Amino acid sequence: MTPPRTQQIPVVVLAGFLGSGKTTLLNHLLRNRAGTRIGVIVNDFGSIEIDAMTVAGQVGSTVSLGNGCLCCAVDASELDTFLETLTRPSARLDLIVIEASGLAEPQELVRMLLASENPHILYGGLVEVVDAAEFDGVRERHPEIDRHLAVADLVVLNKTDRVGEAEQERLRAAVAELSRPAAVISAVHGRIDPELLFDPALRPDGEERIRQLTFEDLLREEAGGDHDDHAGHLHAAYESVDFTSDVPLDPRRFIAFLDSRPEGLYRIKGFADFGAGDRDNRYALHAVGRFLRFVPQPWARGEQRLTQLVMIGAGIDAEALRAGLTACRAEPGPETPDTETERAMWGVLRYVQQEPEPEDVREEAAAET
Repeated sequence: MTPPRTQQIPVVVLAGFLGSGKTTLLNHLLRNRAGTRIGVIVNDFGSIEIDAMTVAGQVGSTVSLGNGCLCCAVDASELDTFLETLTRPSARLDLIVIEASGLAEPQELVRMLLASENPHILYGGLVEVVDAAEFDGVRERHPEIDRHLAVADLVVLNKTDRVGEAEQERLRAAVAELSRPAAVISAVHGRIDPELLFDPALRPDGEERIRQLTFEDLLREEAGGDHDDHAGHLHAAYESVDFTSDVPLDPRRFIAFLDSRPEGLYRIKGFADFGAGDRDNRYALHAVGRFLRFVPQPWARGEQRLTQLVMIGAGIDAEALRAGLTACRAEPGPETPDTETERAMWGVLRYVQQEPEPEDVREEAAAET
């Protein structure tokens, strides 16, 4: 029997200057993780507070917390080693977040991730946190902030409660200009909707139903089921757009659409049907910021062949996106691929990465070494 394939784990880089609110945002994600198991790597010396627990940060230390989170303190040279540890099947993680030092060059962490030979990780984007009240002063003292914003996939303009409405709009415009075409969202106390970065985990084994009470549960109970008064409208900062089509997509048109995706569009996820381009497979799509990847997956017997996509961003035009995708639908043609169709698929295939090994194979290989 062929063992199931292992899903790649997204790795998100969380960056921002000292005091911008990175740790506060990270705590918010951990407290609102909706069953998602999150591994945290801290690229710094010091300490990080996770779910009201202070974990002393020492190079090489790994701390396992009872609420399904892991925290490691590392320097950049050890990143691959810790990623290998966190992607082991026994960790069962759904997401890894690297909190960069406030004085780090985040693009170096991104470069290391994209160059990593670890087949079990997937780049999840660079999130740059900006302190709205201190932005002008920090930028004046540290002009490298402009370079950091230029490579961000998502910018969180944090602490907007400390500036007036007119000032906030000025700052949003300035940050958007520097980070174009990244999405920019405003936040207070790092409260962003976790679904911007990850999807809630759905566990078939009942792990989230039968387990010890966690700090997350205590927070929820203390607040009467909702510990964050703002959680109900965090989604107001961004928009989610769905698209479904029972007509296959033209691969060349679809790649052109992705290459020209508008500013503010942060994530695209789902599955694409390319019809005669590949009758055997649907293509799982993962796009974050400028990063794009396809993973071919065999169609199940009797499965309805659909393209199903979800697009998430800030300041996006939903109707324009749907219209653009509708224009990507293929014209009726032959059931078998012709030369033109095969050439059109090359644009898709250049974004395909080899699938990671199944868990059973990985464990057997580890046992033999």
